[in-house]
Amino acid sequence: MKYNRSMYTGSYSAEDFVFFWGHTPAADGKITKACFSQWWLCDFNDDGIDFCCAEQYMMYHKALAFSDEEYAKKILGSRDQKEIKGFGRKIRNFDEAVWNDVKSGIVIKGNMLKFSQNPKLKEFLISTGDKILVEASPYDKIWGIGMEASAAGITDPGKWKGENLLGFALMEVRDMLR
Repeated sequence: MKYNRSMYTGSYSAEDFVFFWGHTPAADGKITKACFSQWWLCDFNDDGIDFCCAEQYMMYHKALAFSDEEYAKKILGSRDQKEIKGFGRKIRNFDEAVWNDVKSGIVIKGNMLKFSQNPKLKEFLISTGDKILVEASPYDKIWGIGMEASAAGITDPGKWKGENLLGFALMEVRDMLR
């Protein structure tokens, strides 16, 4: 992965970041930072296979990585993000070391497809400029930072409780789309 937490030392200004968490669309239909969520519903296609969200893409490819055709089919058959995530947790023959080797590439490709095939999302992502994108989920220490956006120390990446892999993956996608 091109970006990681160790690249950012010291404290930054809040304006240097885009903190996101949640996937609920705005009532007025405008694109907001909620579109950065893996759970954001928007259709995209990869080699003839339709996906409803980046979470579905990730979990489908997780199932394929461990040769679990049954769960791959279940994942593709659902449009419910919570159900998709649950299926992903049941994938058989899971090996954490293997997953750690492939997960970032899968998420980068899935988001590249999502943002490149949805022009309004692409425009919104590019509009973030060079800001550091941060999934401010207090519950996720892998894809997010394990802290909410209002937490003390949020502008100091050294104080984050998580890795922010999703934020960094989105930054990489943004670079490729420019």
